[in-house]
Amino acid sequence: MWLELAFLLVALGAALAAQPWRLLASRKPLVHESHGTPSALWTPLLATLVLLPWLWALPSLHAMPLQLQWSGACLVVLMLGWPLAVPVLLAVGALAGLIAGMGWDEALALTVWLGLAPASLALLLGALLRRLTGERMFVYILGRAFLGTALCGFAASVLAQALGQSLPGVGSGLSLVAHWLMAWGDAIVTGMLAAVFVAFKPEWLATWSDRLYLRSPPHGR
Repeated sequence: MWLELAFLLVALGAALAAQPWRLLASRKPLVHESHGTPSALWTPLLATLVLLPWLWALPSLHAMPLQLQWSGACLVVLMLGWPLAVPVLLAVGALAGLIAGMGWDEALALTVWLGLAPASLALLLGALLRRLTGERMFVYILGRAFLGTALCGFAASVLAQALGQSLPGVGSGLSLVAHWLMAWGDAIVTGMLAAVFVAFKPEWLATWSDRLYLRSPPHGR
């Protein structure tokens, strides 16, 4: 519990130091010169606050053999950027705890392992992919949104299980299989929505830039 609380406070402090609220007031969220509007990121932000708490709370509201929850944290990072995603995911965890009637320690664990941990891993993976491959649309959609979501979600689940956050009534081996399959379900949804947003609503992706990812390659290549 104390480790989770420390991680939450460090992540929140780092996120607030970046002043993420400026993205919501700016006419150009990051580098969307052609698409940016003052309210561009408010739509995915409000959609996250409305929908995601129910998805996080759903297993606690129904008797299920496997208490698996869809994370959605990697998609939130793609839409809002990590600094803004952190306080939003904290609000999602608090709302999910209220909906499901959780104790504060249970809501804390839910917020960290289902939200902040995969979101932070997605940030690190995104930075690594950009450093290794540059800004490429194929890498953004397939590598970051699809495969990256599967890897980050599963890695966060493995870390949580190693620290004692195991599924109730399920062996460790079966838990890993369940988390692996759930991570791929999360990846399919995230990759599909990222591709749709790139094509039709790029202003809903704070981590996307038409200028960077759609630029023409240099002559001679």
